[in-house]
Amino acid sequence: MATPTQHESSTEQFQRAESRTAHNYHPLPVVVEHAAGAWMTDVDGTRFLDLLSGYSALNFGHSHPVLLQAAHAQLDKLTLTSRAFVHDQFADFCAALGDLCGKDLVLPMNTGAEAVETAIKVIRKWGYEVKGIAPDRAEIIVAAGNFHGRTTTIVGFSDDPDARDNFGPFTPGFVMVPYGDLAAVEAAINENTAGIIIEPIQGEGGVVIPPDGFLRGLRELCTERDVLFAADEIQAGLGRTGKTFACDHEDVVPDLYLLGKALGGGIVPVSAVVADREVLGVLRPGQHGSTFGGNPLACAVGTAVVGMLATGEPQARAAELELVLRERLEALIGHGVVGVRVRGLWAGVDIDPAVGTGRAVCEALMARGVLAKDTHGSTIRLAPPLVVSEEDLVWGLDQLAAVVRGE
Repeated sequence: MATPTQHESSTEQFQRAESRTAHNYHPLPVVVEHAAGAWMTDVDGTRFLDLLSGYSALNFGHSHPVLLQAAHAQLDKLTLTSRAFVHDQFADFCAALGDLCGKDLVLPMNTGAEAVETAIKVIRKWGYEVKGIAPDRAEIIVAAGNFHGRTTTIVGFSDDPDARDNFGPFTPGFVMVPYGDLAAVEAAINENTAGIIIEPIQGEGGVVIPPDGFLRGLRELCTERDVLFAADEIQAGLGRTGKTFACDHEDVVPDLYLLGKALGGGIVPVSAVVADREVLGVLRPGQHGSTFGGNPLACAVGTAVVGMLATGEPQARAAELELVLRERLEALIGHGVVGVRVRGLWAGVDIDPAVGTGRAVCEALMARGVLAKDTHGSTIRLAPPLVVSEEDLVWGLDQLAAVVRGE
């Protein structure tokens, strides 16, 4: 085995990593050493255009100077207190994020799955204490094809066999309906329904966009039936779709925003549930918490992220480049691609099975200096950093065109 001072090739490091890790991922055989903006460089010095952005965790690109400055400054002062005390970054972060969302209160956590788990607890508690649902009878409506994380509770309401099989028994209290089907949601609501948790765009599902008017109808239905609407904007939110939140495309404001990924600027894991006082106010001391949730480093970076979003520039950039992304991808339909879905700088591309699997296309792209990710066998997802240049984006899409056309 090589010592830290000896140089290992990307292949050698990849093989060594694979030999010592649980195989819960199937990574492409590339070992990244450093990155800046939309570009990553492996240990051999090969450069790759990043068209994944850490599943939207890197919306602002790698090593963004504003975010690095915020992190460096905080590292020299204070990194952790736990919520047993209050630190000097906490109030600013909660106020800034609450204002961005137009909500009263913020509950910071770390990972997206923690934000979803937090929302489940809050929705149920609200159902019992505010709506008056009988004890232990609360139900939450979810959508088929969802991806909200991989904790045991969350995979229990997934219909993806890879996420679900052989991890039971599962937590009861969830009712699944077809995604985008407002009539099915209405039919599923009963006196025990406390809330609905839904992705305004399904990311892991392949950037699946619901029918026009679905989110607006869902908002109206939840208001009429006294049901909480929780929008999982962990991948879709914070600029990715050309607006601050994907719900903004239908001028919809959910009762709870579930945020993560880009909130940490690609530097630290930061997530949050953001809601008004009558919702998050159901929690009292000792009923929920996290040692690292809302830590000083996370808050410093998160406040810088919110400051960037408050300018509107990242959202405008995504909306501008959506036109390029859409035009280039739609031109491939019938030429190795059978379908595309685009919203902002986010796309799901369905590969013609005659061309190969999504994995095979991603491997071919890697050989051409582009990194992307497949999902559900025949689909690849594209999510370039919002800082990508138009020239680089076009070059990356040209590589995809060459692969699917067999050039």
